[in-house]
Order: sequence, then C-alpha cells, then structure tokens
Amino acid sequence: MGEIIQNQETTPAELIRAAVAGGADLTKLQALLDLQIQYEANEARKAYHKAMAEFKLNPPVITKDKQNKQYNSMYTTLGNLVNTVNPELSKHGLSSSWDIKQNGVVSVTCKITHRLGHSESASASAPIDTSGAKNPIQQIKSTITYLKAVTFESVTGLASTDANYDDDGHASGVVCINEKQLHQIRDLLIAKERSEAKLCEMFKIEKLEDLPDSKFISALAAINVPKAKEAKR
Repeated sequence: MGEIIQNQETTPAELIRAAVAGGADLTKLQALLDLQIQYEANEARKAYHKAMAEFKLNPPVITKDKQNKQYNSMYTTLGNLVNTVNPELSKHGLSSSWDIKQNGVVSVTCKITHRLGHSESASASAPIDTSGAKNPIQQIKSTITYLKAVTFESVTGLASTDANYDDDGHASGVVCINEKQLHQIRDLLIAKERSEAKLCEMFKIEKLEDLPDSKFISALAAINVPKAKEAKR
C-alpha cells in the first residue's frame, strides 16, 4: 500500500504543468513556482544530509605528514588534510570552498556544497599570528592556514587532531597562553625561585609567550615540583 501512495505522489512540477495546460492565471502559477522552489530546496537539503551521513560512515584516515623540528613532533599540513578528504567528499557529490576576510582580524568560512545546491558552513576568526620571525604576509598566511583547517574539520565533522597547521612547518597556528596565564606562570616562577629560561628549555620554546595553551597546566606542575625532586630527574 505504501508503494502505491508513493507512486501517486504529485510534485509541484507536475502541478505547474497541469496548471499551465488548464490556463491558470499568473497568481496561481507564481504560487506554484514558489512551492516548486521550496520543494527543490528541501530535496537538496535532504540529499546533502544523506551524503554527509554516508561520507561519515567511512571517513578517510588523515596522517601527520610533516615534522616540526622545533618541537620534534609530526603534524598534518593543510594540503594533506584537504587533499585526503576532498576526493572522498566528491564521491558523495560534495565539494568544499572557503571565503576569507581580513581586516585586522582574519575571518574564514568553509562551505560544503552538495551537487543539488544545498550548502552548510562553519566560520572562525582569529587575530593575525605574530609569533616567530614571520613577515607581515607570512603572519596573515599562517592565520588563514590555521583557520582553513579548523573550519574544514568543523563543517565536515572530522575529529580535530593535535596538528599544528602551517605551510612552512613551524609552530604557527598553535594557540598560545594568554596574558593572564603568562603572568600567572611568571608569578609562580618568582614565588618558587625558578628560572624562566630553564622552563622554556624544558618545553622547547624560545620565550615564555610561545608556550602552547595545552601545556599551561603542565608548566604549572613543573614549576611546583620540589627542587630536590627535580634534581633527581
């Protein structure tokens, strides 16, 4: 019975053809055209979500393809991330694109579009990355690269990695500690009579401002280790 009902379903396009054949007035035709547009948009939306669900059933494996010599660790470059994922998206009729705006703060929007026209997006913003010895163009590029990766992972539903995205293979793109955390660490260093230089050496950074936010708790713990215990390490 369900199959009979489905076969007898009338689409807006069929109603339009019938209305034209019956000499319907422009007001009725316009209402039917609006209905057709809504119908197609809804079908495109359903197709998009079906395609994304199928894509996520067997997502591609993203490898860390480059070494960060400063931190002696591997990370995933943006090129590897996108070139690994895009062919898989394409198999499901999906494609990706970015919109970039820069006015002191860099804003990046990644959009995934289905072949039927429906698209969804994710956006992120960040101040220009001034860490390291980058020139102004490299600073902007570093921030854009990082935000491209973040928004791409977000809109595709991929799990974030611990990678540092940067075309030059440096640690740019890493979220570093903020001013409050920086002062907290320095106050603790003074209170515990510890060396800031040795702490930087321990975490393989040139200056304390470059400490990754993810290492903040570890840095506090390291400072709090009793000197006698530290000497035995």
